[in-house]
Amino acid sequence: MERIYRYRMTTTSGGNLSIRDSDGTIWITPARVDKGGLRRDDIVAVQPNGQFSGNHKPSSELPFHQAIYRARPDLKAIIHAHPVALVAFSICGQVPNTRIFHQSFFMSGKVGFAPYALPGSQQLGDNIAATFAEKCDSVVLENHGVVVGAESLDQAFQRFEAFEFTAKTILKATRAGNIRYLSDEQLDLANQRRVVLDHGDIGTVTSSEKEIRTQLIQFLRRGCQQRLLISTEGSFSARLGSNDFVITPSQKDRELLRSSDLVRVRNGVHESFKTPSRACRLHAAIYAIHPEVQSIVFAHPVNATAFSITNLELDSRTIPESYVFLREVKRLPFGVQYDADASLLANHISINQPAALLDNDGVVVLGKSVLDAFDRLEVLETTAEAIINARSLGKISTMSQQVIDELKIAFRLS
Repeated sequence: MERIYRYRMTTTSGGNLSIRDSDGTIWITPARVDKGGLRRDDIVAVQPNGQFSGNHKPSSELPFHQAIYRARPDLKAIIHAHPVALVAFSICGQVPNTRIFHQSFFMSGKVGFAPYALPGSQQLGDNIAATFAEKCDSVVLENHGVVVGAESLDQAFQRFEAFEFTAKTILKATRAGNIRYLSDEQLDLANQRRVVLDHGDIGTVTSSEKEIRTQLIQFLRRGCQQRLLISTEGSFSARLGSNDFVITPSQKDRELLRSSDLVRVRNGVHESFKTPSRACRLHAAIYAIHPEVQSIVFAHPVNATAFSITNLELDSRTIPESYVFLREVKRLPFGVQYDADASLLANHISINQPAALLDNDGVVVLGKSVLDAFDRLEVLETTAEAIINARSLGKISTMSQQVIDELKIAFRLS
């Protein structure tokens, strides 16, 4: 709940979450207690017979938690909150189409809509439970918010985050252009990604490697907190030497990673008992072709991803910093990142062409260091947000070719 509040996906008084224990006990957040300052002993235990124990009363929304658990015995955790983007959909009577991005589609699960009823009422519980009974996993509540369910609280959070990310990205994209959605074939292509590498002992961890691992973790956490990365998707790596780098692991919460969780890959062999990111092959190809690249990040910041799901150009000629850091931002077609020949993507970018949009798959950014790659990612996202906001004001005025030529000379841009 602290993380949901910190991400601004609920308010001090809004939202609730629960876990169903193996004996049927429901552990739920309390009524009328600051969601930004909850403690372990604030959580209320509700027995199957309805009796509860703890320092507070259970959430007033307990009835619909109970109704969902009755309708879906497979669910062990529920999150209800009022994140801004999903609330926008709820008050328009709509459900976001999760086909904008493969992770949105697979992580959100089947989505649904539950009609309005009085908060805390039995009717609301019946409405929501009926929608979950249709095997929905993420449900928009009419004029209310959203509820998601999962087999664990970690998975519920990741589902909730992915669903809100989808809604935010669509809202941004509607101001950027016509939205492009993925077909069944494209979703299958993304879902079939696999890491096929040998594994084994790759040597002793040196002090310089420890330093790079620590730096990567620091920027990963910062990226999650600044919403440049989502917890379930994206990869970040740093070069250690020729054909030697460390990278984020596959299918692990990015904000909760420790330096020991990162995976070293050397000459096509990765550390034993770890699974590197599914984008590992792409990172390796980029490092092999571009020896000057020292760090790579694939990410899904909302505004830049909004460009990636439309055909609108992300023109970096907005302010000097944007052009100096990003140059011309390329657009790469969907599927190039999944091609068996990873060099196809690697040949389209370089340290002099350090940022690209991947159709319906976020962005890729290169840097001469971990800091440099992260800085460029920040600049890319702020540039995208500024352009989207500017489109609400009127015609955008970009810098002239003369200004660009001056920048190239002044900053020695190739």
